[in-house]
Amino acid sequence: MKLTKDKEQHLSNKTNMPLNNSRRDFFKKGFALSASVVAASAIAASADDEAILKEPKWGSKLGWPTNKYPYGVPSPYEHNVVRRTTPLLSSGDYYAAVAMCPIQDIKGIIVPNGLFFNRSHGGTAIVDPNKYRLLIHGLVENPIVLTLDQIKRYPSETRIHFIECPANGSPEWRGPQFNSLQFLKGMMSCAEWTGVKLSTILKEVGIKPKAKWVIAEGSDDSHMARTLPVEKLLDDAMIVYAQNGEALRPDQGYPVRLLVPGWEGNLNVKWLRRLEFVDKPAHAKEETAKYTMLTPSGKAIQYFWPMEVNSVITSPCPDKPWTDLKKGEWVEIEGLAWSGQGTITHVDISFDGGRNWKEAKLKGLVLPKCWTRFSFMYKWNGKPILLSSRATDDSGNTQPTIDQEVKVMGVMPIYHRNAIVTWEVKSNGEVNNVQIR
Repeated sequence: MKLTKDKEQHLSNKTNMPLNNSRRDFFKKGFALSASVVAASAIAASADDEAILKEPKWGSKLGWPTNKYPYGVPSPYEHNVVRRTTPLLSSGDYYAAVAMCPIQDIKGIIVPNGLFFNRSHGGTAIVDPNKYRLLIHGLVENPIVLTLDQIKRYPSETRIHFIECPANGSPEWRGPQFNSLQFLKGMMSCAEWTGVKLSTILKEVGIKPKAKWVIAEGSDDSHMARTLPVEKLLDDAMIVYAQNGEALRPDQGYPVRLLVPGWEGNLNVKWLRRLEFVDKPAHAKEETAKYTMLTPSGKAIQYFWPMEVNSVITSPCPDKPWTDLKKGEWVEIEGLAWSGQGTITHVDISFDGGRNWKEAKLKGLVLPKCWTRFSFMYKWNGKPILLSSRATDDSGNTQPTIDQEVKVMGVMPIYHRNAIVTWEVKSNGEVNNVQIR
């Protein structure tokens, strides 16, 4: 590559270093040093790489004016990182549908609000916050109606928790259906939630001794309702109005939703309009026709709220293969583990479909009822592998194999699917969803 005299002078003025053979030697030595220090990468940039020696076009012209996007937008180069839907899990008009989170592209444990998975039963309600009301009534001493401003006057709390649809992974019961992590496990996300503990509000309401259950109902078109035990509401349930530092978005229940950490996503009622305390379950549609499972014995399981211990490898995966990885290079295997019954304590990785296991490293924050990152450094030898992960929580629960799960639940149920997930990594780096029974 040759530079014009003007460009040579420009670079020389910027660095006070003449652009000659000694400068090229400097680049070569620098790159060699970087490649030896960073053990995870065997790739060093070329000394003749134009991305280094040539001024990039974005550095020679003005960028966006500061006021172009009052609400920031992602880089146009990240246009493929979006939620996705499928007709298989949607009504024909997509009012009752699921939008899958691109968990293969998420970094850390906080999902941006625009990528947080969305499940709606009657479309996204657009609620006027000035006309919003929350009714708390039934078997209570002091029924109350709260405005949004009144809810926000209570002492606030901020916590990080995941929300997972109990149908997450549902297409897998009878074998792999999607060769995509996003469609396999994208019915979940994790966020920072701000609101008020429900127990704080209930101190003023006064729950009568006969009240053992509460009906939580949304104000959207479907008026989706679920029954929960009073104990959960008095434990860690919250009325939340903010997510990741901003007001809830409409598809997450603006202006107020219920948060029941670790329990079925469907219980975290959006656009919450009332809490009615009762002495027995309501047997609502969403807990009789749906969100219940028929076992091989013919007996249905109902009211099994906590989400089980689970994990999945996010890199590599069918959406993010190793096609650019060379034999002998080091690569970081990453994944997510979570449990609605406690805190992740241990994650193992297998390279042979579960015959042998190696302990992975937990990284970053490790919190209860929250996503936990795990990692394992691996030297790619170019040979096919069967890559699996297996998580354990502090309640002593460990992910089952598919055979262990099917033995108890059969193949008909679609909820609470937490068996070990396996990726087939081919010699060319291609990744496929397979099942090891």
